[in-house]
Amino acid sequence: MEFVTTETVPNREIDDSLGIARGNTVKARNVGRDITQSIRNITGGELKAYSELLSDARDEALERMADDASSMGADAVVNVRLESSEIANGGSEVIAYGTAVTLN
Repeated sequence: MEFVTTETVPNREIDDSLGIARGNTVKARNVGRDITQSIRNITGGELKAYSELLSDARDEALERMADDASSMGADAVVNVRLESSEIANGGSEVIAYGTAVTLN
């Protein structure tokens, strides 16, 4: 499965548009991370545990989007976008979406 952020796949022709493919996940912080990250927040620097948490969430959302596109019979997803939002205190949603297409 190919993902691109553009409207076309380089060196390929789009045969058919199948609709929106999407995948999302919601991840929450945990108490252990909160303690270590609050100390880092005071001293400055990257909050690595949170960076890793969101990176894992993005990967999972993309994987779920690929599964959704595959279930539609897609070869690729174009115009891929990622968004995140806080949905609860300490919880964030990451969603990946794009247009599932078949290629010639």
